[in-house]
Amino acid sequence: MTKTIFKYLFGCVAVAGMFSCNKKIDDAYLNPNSPVVEPVETIFPSLIGSIIGSSAAAGSAYGIAGDGIYLGRYIQYWGNYTLTTAQNGASQFDQMGGVVGSSDALGSMWGAFYFGQGQNLNRVVDYASAQEKWDYVGAARALRAWGWLELTDQYADAEIVSEAFNTSLQTFNYDPQSLAYDSCRQACYDALAYLNRTDGNVGKGDFAAADAYFLDGDIAKWKKFTYGILARSYANLSYKSTFNADSVIYYANLAQASNDDNATCKFAASGSSGTSNYYGPFRGNVGSLRQGAYIADLMSGRNTQVFTNVTDPRMWYMLQENRNSTFYGVTPAVDGQKYLDSALQPHNFWGNVYYKTVATSPDSGRYIFRNNAEFPIMTASEMQFLIAEASYLKGDYTSALTAYQNGISLNFDMLSTKYATMVPSAHLITSDNKNAYLTNTSIVPTSASSLSLSQIMLQKYIALYGWGMQETWTDMRKYHYTDKDPKTGNQVYAGFNPAGGNLYVDNAGKYVYRARPRYNSEYLYDIPSLKSVGAVDAGGNLIADYHTKQPWFSQN
Repeated sequence: MTKTIFKYLFGCVAVAGMFSCNKKIDDAYLNPNSPVVEPVETIFPSLIGSIIGSSAAAGSAYGIAGDGIYLGRYIQYWGNYTLTTAQNGASQFDQMGGVVGSSDALGSMWGAFYFGQGQNLNRVVDYASAQEKWDYVGAARALRAWGWLELTDQYADAEIVSEAFNTSLQTFNYDPQSLAYDSCRQACYDALAYLNRTDGNVGKGDFAAADAYFLDGDIAKWKKFTYGILARSYANLSYKSTFNADSVIYYANLAQASNDDNATCKFAASGSSGTSNYYGPFRGNVGSLRQGAYIADLMSGRNTQVFTNVTDPRMWYMLQENRNSTFYGVTPAVDGQKYLDSALQPHNFWGNVYYKTVATSPDSGRYIFRNNAEFPIMTASEMQFLIAEASYLKGDYTSALTAYQNGISLNFDMLSTKYATMVPSAHLITSDNKNAYLTNTSIVPTSASSLSLSQIMLQKYIALYGWGMQETWTDMRKYHYTDKDPKTGNQVYAGFNPAGGNLYVDNAGKYVYRARPRYNSEYLYDIPSLKSVGAVDAGGNLIADYHTKQPWFSQN
């Protein structure tokens, strides 16, 4: 080392007449106490990468997709193909169990918000503000708003809001869930203010390239995304006495209006994990998952209370058939290899036979289960269902029916234009089979007064299948899984049996309503705050049924 430094200094002296040696030494040995301002163009892509599931040495797999594998079990989008007994294993979550022990399961959204985006997002705001790159500032604030809502809907009142990014602290106080909602909306208003600016250096920072895998630098789409966050934030509170249906409708109408506006994460699929869809064969994360019986029955017409005897053309795009070319699914915490006849067992999401956990080829599968498939984050179809629900709840059934029909139609169109890969040609969506579905009175009633809340929420359930686990879980919880539809007398989620009636032993007969925060931060450092929300007892011991405690948004 001494010899190397001597040679370097000698070289500086030798060229002193041409260059500054001090300058070279300063460049080679940067002062760690003098932070370097990195180009926001190089930081911003990491914020997008943390939406789904990043792949990096620090923060691998942070994002919504990893947690979605667990949450999708709670809402019966899917379940495990066979029974497991491992702690924090598949069967535990199929039974609506919570995380136990020292596992970081269900902590990916926590990691995405506080670590994956966290200070990186703050740096984008700080640096871009100083450089008057208001497009970056607005987009970053929109992502912070999205994160606040996703975070609090998953972890309820066990989140750090006011002290979130105070670097002088080592432990943090938790804040009420209502404050997270307020923070989400304020971040939206801030985002819109910046996105509306055209002065300074807007459009001069290569924003389109930095945003190539989300909204392509399209400011109009960023505004619609932000309005959609606001719409969700109001729609989530439909059970509360303060619910404002008009706010849902107002903001949803400003959000995505067509499938061209949809917010989707995109993947280059260039042969590495970080460039591939989290649910594709390359990353191999969903090999043990099989579609749930509930979604398969809804789309096959086997649900006896809603959409009965109606075959949904979309199932050939979203689900996997069995060797009989029919669509069945797994029941939570039941070994499908034992209770389903082998001819009825669905293929895995990559098109292989039921008992295989690998793909049939490097990029088999369909829908969002391909290496380069776009992963929806927010769609025009979803916004129409928000309008339909809000209109219905305020008694405007005519507007509800129009939005309901639009939501179904938009979902059909999204599938047929974006997700037709690997769909058998005989089962492609056509104008004829789409129209037949939309004119079937079991799907779309001829009279607005005949529309039910159950129809609205279950068509939304179908349209968000596979990617909207967090939003669907919020919907199910605000209707307490089994709340009744006053019009039909059946459950809003008709025929839904939480955990198949086989709840995890720690639940004490109750349903799951929240995830616990990430173990390897909160349960090691923030014990007083965990006590304050009932996650641990006075002695610091885990409360076994903490995950069954209802969040603020599902209580009056």
